[in-house]
Amino acid sequence: MAHDPTGDGARTDLRGTMTYGDYLGLDAVLTAQHPRSPDPNELLFIIQHQTSELWMKLALHELRGARDAVSAGDLPPAFKMLSRVSRVFEQLVHAWSVLATMTPSEYSAIRPYLGSSSGFQSWQYRAIEFILGNKNEHMLKPHAHRADIQLELEQALGSTSLYDEALRLLSREGFAIAPEVLQRDLRTAYRAAPSVEQAWLAVYREPRRYWALYELAEELVDLEDAFRQWRFRHVTTVERIIGVKRGTGGTSGVSYLRRMLDVVLFPELWTVRTEL
Repeated sequence: MAHDPTGDGARTDLRGTMTYGDYLGLDAVLTAQHPRSPDPNELLFIIQHQTSELWMKLALHELRGARDAVSAGDLPPAFKMLSRVSRVFEQLVHAWSVLATMTPSEYSAIRPYLGSSSGFQSWQYRAIEFILGNKNEHMLKPHAHRADIQLELEQALGSTSLYDEALRLLSREGFAIAPEVLQRDLRTAYRAAPSVEQAWLAVYREPRRYWALYELAEELVDLEDAFRQWRFRHVTTVERIIGVKRGTGGTSGVSYLRRMLDVVLFPELWTVRTEL
């Protein structure tokens, strides 16, 4: 006999109430996929990238919150948010495994319909890079056609990164961070500094004395570890599907993505391990 959920108190008359679909805006979300080719595999390609953008939206929200918490010296909430972002990147890593089920032949059938659209143009990814410290004003150019996005990225470029706030916290805690580090041009990518390595070295040598900073350092390492895995899975999936062809956005494709693997976000947290 079929189970009647109303016997458990489930409400089935939903007229005039906010439903699950209403709360989540599912009418908009589930009708936002508009394949342009006749190939059935294009739906996978669209959903993969749309869901990645949703995860990136959450990552940005949490990273901004974590940066503000570190700026305020309120580390426990920052730890929670940074841990969540690391888990978000894990979700993004696993998502590439779904896209990897698309074969080169299947992708070739939809590629002509993509035009010049490319993940290289993801403004949320750019904003994530900026808040993580990989600043590059040249990366504003692909967004010049959208004044609203351009403004948001300009603001992100000129704002402190998560790591900038961590280094300012080290200074407030009495570590001798060089003035040129604390007063650097925020619109440029961070470069490793001896004074910062010495500060982190002191933290790692006496973790009990500096427990909160020690935990912050490890949360940052976890975050960069997860971010690197996301980048690596990206380049591997692209190579698996398109080989070394140029990307639809005009980049060199795999070779461009491989260069991005060499970017180090929090350099002293990695070099200090050799010194311990």
